[in-house]
Amino acid sequence: MSEEQGIIIKVSGPLVVAKGMKNAKMYEVVNVSDQRLVGEVIELNGDEASIQVYEETSGVGPGEPVFLTGQTLSVELGPGLLESIYDGIQRPLALIEKESGSFIGRGISVPGISREKQWDFKPVVTTGENVGEGDVIGEVQETTLISHKIMVPVGMSGKLVEINSGLKTVEDVVAVIEGEDGHKHKVTMLQKWPIRISRKDGGKRVPIEPLITGTRILDTLFPLAKGGAGCIPGPFGAGKTVTQQTIAKYCDAQIIVYVGCGERGNEMTDVLMEFPELKDPNTGEPLMKRTVLIANTSNMPVAAREASVYTGVTIAEYYRDMGYNVALMADSTSRWAEAMREMSGRLEEMPGEEGYPAYLGSRTAGFYERAGAVKCLGSGDRNGSLTIIGAVSPPGGDLSEPVTQNTLRVTKVFWGLDATLARRRHFPAINWLTSYSLYDANVSGYWTKEVAEDAIKVRGDAMKLLQEESKLEEIVRLVGTDALSPKERLVLETSKSIREDFLFQNAFDNVDAYTSLKKQYWMLKCIMTIYYAGQDVVDKEDFDFNELKELPVMAKIIKVKDIEVGKWEEFEELEKEITKSIHSLK
Repeated sequence: MSEEQGIIIKVSGPLVVAKGMKNAKMYEVVNVSDQRLVGEVIELNGDEASIQVYEETSGVGPGEPVFLTGQTLSVELGPGLLESIYDGIQRPLALIEKESGSFIGRGISVPGISREKQWDFKPVVTTGENVGEGDVIGEVQETTLISHKIMVPVGMSGKLVEINSGLKTVEDVVAVIEGEDGHKHKVTMLQKWPIRISRKDGGKRVPIEPLITGTRILDTLFPLAKGGAGCIPGPFGAGKTVTQQTIAKYCDAQIIVYVGCGERGNEMTDVLMEFPELKDPNTGEPLMKRTVLIANTSNMPVAAREASVYTGVTIAEYYRDMGYNVALMADSTSRWAEAMREMSGRLEEMPGEEGYPAYLGSRTAGFYERAGAVKCLGSGDRNGSLTIIGAVSPPGGDLSEPVTQNTLRVTKVFWGLDATLARRRHFPAINWLTSYSLYDANVSGYWTKEVAEDAIKVRGDAMKLLQEESKLEEIVRLVGTDALSPKERLVLETSKSIREDFLFQNAFDNVDAYTSLKKQYWMLKCIMTIYYAGQDVVDKEDFDFNELKELPVMAKIIKVKDIEVGKWEEFEELEKEITKSIHSLK
C-alpha cells in the first residue's frame, strides 16, 4: 500500500475534505485517519479532495492523515460469493462479527472472498488452445446448484501454455496465457472489477422470455422480461418489501442478488433469518445456495448506501457473464437517492428538484441500464441476462416526486402499489388500473407457444373487464347495482371474481404463494368463461341475473386455485361445467 498521504482539513458527517492530495484520482479508495476508515474520492479541486467515508467519522478531526491506495472501489469476484452476506462495500458480515463482535468496529479490513478455502478446479480447455477475454477455461462446483465458470479476465488473450486442475485457493494460479507479445499472464480464480463501470459483454439482445415470478398479477397482467428493468413504487406499508422478497424466493432466475439499501434493520433481519431456511421451489435445495445478500441498513453509514447498489449490480453482472439468468432486487432506491442528496448537500452543490442533486436522473439511468439480456463475452453461444427490480419509497406515497419519476423514465415495468388496496387487505396491493408493462409484445410469443394459443386473448379480455368495472363502479355508487343492465352486471360479477379469486394471492401460504404460468392461464380462463358463456344468455328478455349468481358452479370458481398443477383436465371439466350451467339458463 502506498503511504503517500494528505491532511484532513474538514469533517462534515460522512464527508471529509483533505489537502495535499494532488496525486489523488477521482473515485480512488483512500484510508482516512490512523483508524484506516474506508473512503472514496468524489471531488477534486486543486490539491484538495472531498472524500465520502463508508464508516462512522465521529472522533476524526482536522490534522489527521489520509492515505492514498492508488485503487478504485472494486469488488472481488470468484468462487465463494454465493451464500455470502456482505455489507455495502463487500465485507462479509460473518467475518466482521468474528473480528469485532455483534457491533461493527471501525477500520476493519476483511477480504470479500476467503483466501483459505480450496475449490476443485476442472479445466474445460487444453494447453495449446487460443483463448480470448471472457472465454471459459474451467469450472468449480460453487454450490450444489451453481457451477462457477472461471473466465479469462477482460483485456487478456493469447495461447494457453499451462492449466492446472485440482484443489486450488482463489489466489493460486490455474492457468498461464502467453500473449502475442510473448508476455505470460497468470490467471487465478480471483478477479477484481471497479463497481462504477459496467462489465463488458458481447452485445445486447432483445429480451423475449418472461421472468416467471409465480405471482399472478405480475406474470399474467404485467410481465417482466428476463433482462428487463422494473420498479415497485408505493407508500409505507403497501407491501414493497414482501413483494420483492416473494419474487426473490420464487422467480426462475438462476442467481438472486438481494440488496437491502437503507431499509429498516428489522426488515433486513427477516431476510437474513428467512432466506437460509427457505427451500428453492425449482430445485428443493436451500435458497441461499443461489443467493448473495448485501445488507446496508438505515442505521449504517449513509455513504455506503450508494456503494451497496453498485456492489450488488457488479456481482450480478459477473454471474450474468457466465451465462446465467440473474435477478437483482434493490430495496430501496429511494434510500440510495437520499444518500446522494445528503452527500450533495455537504459538497455544497447546487440542488435540483426537492433538494436532490441535478445528476439524480443520470445516476438512476446508469444503474438501471446495467440490466439487459446479453450475448456473453468470449467464444461460443453463451447468453445471460440481468433483471433489475427496484423498490421506490416516495414520501407520503407521492408518485410525482423526483426519484419515482426518474425511475419511470428508464424502467419498462411499473408495478404501482396502492395504499387503498393494502387497507382493504388485498395483496399484492398492485393497482391493475395504473400499473403497466412495456414487455407485453416481447413475451407474447412465449405465452402463445409455451402456455396456450389463446392466452394473450384471455389476458386482454380480463384487462378490458377490469377497466370497464372501474367505470361502472361510479354508476353503482350513485344508483345501485339494480339499475344496471344484465350485461353490465355480468361485467361486474366477472371482474369481482378476477379480483378476488385470481389477483388476490397469499404470499405466506405454501400453496398459494407460487402459481405456474399454465395454472395462471387456466385459473383466468375458467373465470373468464363466466363472461364468455354469460354473453349468450344475458340478452334474453326475462333473464334474471340472480339465477346466474346462485348457480352451484359459481361456488367452485372460488376454489379454482386449489386445483393442483398438472391436473389440467379438472380445469377443462370446470370450464365445460361453467358453460353448460350458464347456457342452461336460456
